[in-house]
This record gives sequence, structure tokens and C-alpha cells, in this order.
Amino acid sequence: METILKSILTCPNCNVSKKETMPTNACQFFHECASCGTVVKPLEGDCCVFCSYGSVPCPPIQQAQSCCGK
Repeated sequence: METILKSILTCPNCNVSKKETMPTNACQFFHECASCGTVVKPLEGDCCVFCSYGSVPCPPIQQAQSCCGK
């Protein structure tokens, strides 16, 4: 299965969505919404913002690997 590197992040504050490229070598713990400026963090139990607010989970999770020590 091919790893998807693009995910649509949706801001939980203003609901604006934007396509973003996911890093393959690190977790992304913070993301600033381009629309409202809210800085979002992963929900409890998730490793990164893509797993919490993205349309596709991060590459390590897609590959059934641990992500950032979790």
C-alpha cells in the first residue's frame, strides 16, 4: 500500500480546511490555522495534528508503525 503524504487539516476552531504535506521524518505537534490563527495540538491519545484533525493519518500510522515513541 502506498503511503499518502497529503492530508486535509480542518481547524477545530473555525472549520477551515487546507491541504498540507505531512512530514515523513517527524511528528507535527502544532499547526497554526492560516485563517483564524489558532494553534492546534493533537488530541489526547493521538501522536500528531494529522491524526487528530487530518483527513489521512500520519505516514508512520498508515504503515502500522509506532509514531514518535507512541
